[in-house]
Amino acid sequence: MATDTTAHPGARRLGASTRLFYGFGSVAFGIKDNGFSYFLAFFYAQVVGLPAQTVGLAIMMALILDAFIDPIIGQLSDNTRSKWGRRHPWMYGAAIPVALSFMLIWNPPTGWSQGGQVAYLVAVAVLIRSFISCYEIPSAALAAELTTEYDERTRLLSYRYLFGWAGGLAMYGLALAVFLKPTAAYPVGQLNPQGYATYGMFAAGLMLFAILVTSIGTHGQIPYLRDPPRQRATIRRLAREMVGTLHNRNFLMILAASFFLYAGIGLGFAINLYFATYYWEFGAGEIALFSFSSLAAAVLAFMAAPRLAKRFDKRPTAILLIPAGLAFQIGPIALRLVGAFPENDSPLIFGTIFVTNILSVGLGIVANILFSSMIADVVEDAELKTGRRQEGLFFAAIAFANKSTTGLGIFASGMIVGAIGFPTGAKPGTVAPEVVRGLGLVYVPTQMVLYGVAALLLLGYGISRASHMETLRKLAAAADLAQEGEPAGGQSKLS
Repeated sequence: MATDTTAHPGARRLGASTRLFYGFGSVAFGIKDNGFSYFLAFFYAQVVGLPAQTVGLAIMMALILDAFIDPIIGQLSDNTRSKWGRRHPWMYGAAIPVALSFMLIWNPPTGWSQGGQVAYLVAVAVLIRSFISCYEIPSAALAAELTTEYDERTRLLSYRYLFGWAGGLAMYGLALAVFLKPTAAYPVGQLNPQGYATYGMFAAGLMLFAILVTSIGTHGQIPYLRDPPRQRATIRRLAREMVGTLHNRNFLMILAASFFLYAGIGLGFAINLYFATYYWEFGAGEIALFSFSSLAAAVLAFMAAPRLAKRFDKRPTAILLIPAGLAFQIGPIALRLVGAFPENDSPLIFGTIFVTNILSVGLGIVANILFSSMIADVVEDAELKTGRRQEGLFFAAIAFANKSTTGLGIFASGMIVGAIGFPTGAKPGTVAPEVVRGLGLVYVPTQMVLYGVAALLLLGYGISRASHMETLRKLAAAADLAQEGEPAGGQSKLS
């Protein structure tokens, strides 16, 4: 039976309670991510009434500005010394600010000018993303600290992705089924401003609860985690270490891949509600049901990812799954473009899109779990070469790529919507067919390029199961030599 009694961090199996508490915290990030990805651009363009291009640009600016904060948070987290360790002070401290700022973004001022509302959107978006980073980056870094075992990391991160998707999708479905349901005043529920305000308040409370539960639930793991180095954290040293991460080829390749992958994910999420509402002409109730297909996909991915990672190396599996997931995502859209897909009045439409959504989301989640596990494996690869463990910095750099390129994806969705002349506040079925068709004509090739480049860049990542085990062996040998007071030869940087 798995236990958590190992005296020192290393290649250990974790107990079910640790995995559950660790994973549950990603509910907060899932809610935030779904809110930003699915609703935010639509809300400020179609409900508040700002131009779609302006909304996309504002969100991109906010996310890019905030993304530069992430490496600083990662570095500070790596170097925090307290009786609660390196990560937990940040996690506890972020809980209330995350909840308050998330409520604010769904309650924009109504009497302000358009410029004032854009400034409000940028400012509050920066706040919520910065506060969630103060929780998410230290929390993500725990995965690399709790265990160094190749397969256990994938298992642990599977819990993280399961709860992240489950929390986000549950909130997404609840928003559409309860808070944004059609009323007499708003027959299209997605256009109801009060519904978004209520959604923001409820979601904020759930995010607060999730952060506190995971922080308290993993508090007992603090004695088993790494202590920060006993050295002064100067701005110059922090900057040098941040730049130094780019000298690691494995990390550089996965970072480059992440820029393209997350740009595609951001574009897909941001424009998804447009496709569901106007391309397929689903109602709010039908759209809400898609949260169940995505939830089913998350559960399947939770079960499949550890098994695939145990049987195959992570890199080749991820390289295959990224384009496979995309094929199911854009397949129905591409078939409609060439006239080989049923019309929207066909009874086959909903079921077909429901099934392809399970396949595309499921394959995508497995690829992302492997992707995150590969990042965790870079920690020891870098430690062997530099003598420093920088879990927070590595995960912060990926968060930087995620935020900045997701922002670019949201910006791209706004540009697409604006470029094809998509009307504001339009009802499904009233938009000109050539405008609706334009969504697919631009979206499909754009996603093929983004996902294709991401998969190709992963070819440059060189850590395998065998090489990771060899790295752990060398680190253990160097640590033994250091304890005996002998020089560690080529690995003398280790401390």
